[in-house]
Amino acid sequence: MLPLRSGYPPTVDWADNVKGEAMTQPTPVTVGKVRRIFQGVGLGLFCLGTIGLLGFQSAAAQNPVELSELETLYPSLDALYIDLHKNPELSLREERTAAKMASRLRDLGFEVTEHVGGNGVVGVLRNGQGPTVLVRTDMDALPVKENTGLNYASTVVVKSDAGESVPVAHACGHDIHMASWVGAATLLAHSKDRWHGTLVFVGQPAEEVLQGADAMVRDGLLTRFPRPDFALAIHDTNLLPAGQIGVIAGPAFAASNAVDITFYGKGGHGALPHLTIDPLLIAARTVVTLQTIVAREVNPFDPAVVTVGTFRAGTKRNVIADEAKIELTVRSYKPEVQKHLLESIERIAKAEAAAAGAPREPSVVVDAKEASEVVFNDPALATRLESALRRAVGDANVVPGMPTPGSEDFGVFGRVAGAPSVLLRVGAIEPGEFAAAKAAGKTLPGPHSPLFAPDREPTIRTGVAAFTVSVLDLLGRPAQGH
Repeated sequence: MLPLRSGYPPTVDWADNVKGEAMTQPTPVTVGKVRRIFQGVGLGLFCLGTIGLLGFQSAAAQNPVELSELETLYPSLDALYIDLHKNPELSLREERTAAKMASRLRDLGFEVTEHVGGNGVVGVLRNGQGPTVLVRTDMDALPVKENTGLNYASTVVVKSDAGESVPVAHACGHDIHMASWVGAATLLAHSKDRWHGTLVFVGQPAEEVLQGADAMVRDGLLTRFPRPDFALAIHDTNLLPAGQIGVIAGPAFAASNAVDITFYGKGGHGALPHLTIDPLLIAARTVVTLQTIVAREVNPFDPAVVTVGTFRAGTKRNVIADEAKIELTVRSYKPEVQKHLLESIERIAKAEAAAAGAPREPSVVVDAKEASEVVFNDPALATRLESALRRAVGDANVVPGMPTPGSEDFGVFGRVAGAPSVLLRVGAIEPGEFAAAKAAGKTLPGPHSPLFAPDREPTIRTGVAAFTVSVLDLLGRPAQGH
């Protein structure tokens, strides 16, 4: 284990992201400065005391609560993170990971139910009258070979359903999310005198395949357990330095659909193309024409993505195949835009096939198992939490976040429950490296990269604080406007 650092990661002055101005060099924050009382986020005002790596701002305290337990708690979170990182499990196979999450919650006094929607874990902690807050972490890893060079890097290789060897790594930072989630659960369970209501801590499986949230809801998450008034989650990012929290109001992650198109032709000898109908050529023309959807059919103010990720056809250079297949990912932030994209894709595919005289229409399949809706951060809740987080970690460390065309299924929980939800972004890159990369106009490896290596200590500590501060704000005083 690396030795713990004695100070908070440098406070970063974040320049205007739109204008692309340079970021100033970090200013160190001493341990002495860290030991401050900040304006609280629960019942009245809270003191976060010596929270180590989190430099909180000063304010008068009333009924202060000490969250300095994070100092003594962190080594166990660090050990948990390393264990999770070294032992990742693929989507729908998170058995050991889920058992670890369930055990941690059970030890804290949560009522724990396992195998909800597959490998899902639900922990309920009741503490009198008050709102119910759902706090989610995802648990699954990716089929990626880790190339970080870390001494705790994953070397796990498993067999796929097809019998192929597949490397596995936490290349999306779900291990960061889990360690932060356990840390927040611990701090909240140990400070029940400072909040009232109900916690529903959810360990979600199969986020990477966009199936876990829906599976848990279908298995009674919102009927077998307390229905949430609010839903919270975090996601680490390489677009912020460690120690910063990004808050987005409105769309945070895009809706996504997977589309598979199979074109049919008339195969034959490659030397006699005039006697064939070449499906590869039809598919190639379609790939090009699809790019006109975003360029010429979608309002420039509505972000949209149509990407062809695979193209498969043929078995030999002198054989014209009977079929060609392409696979697409389609993303946007508005239901009406997503509908238009999907309709246009089908229209273009069929038109290109008809123009080539194909013997039959192409098969256009939208895979329901790989679909996600927009993750929409409730603006009022985002504003409320932003204020609480600014009081806790300082204005310089709470910044506007940028929506991403990536996909997440966290939004299912809030939508189905009819509850406002917010997913916060947590910076994961060592601040000095982040500043140097920004100055050089470079982006460091991030989620889904085999090189993604979060600066684990400040990232986990900030994740714990993001969860804890947000929950205390919602349960420590009456909700405003909800």
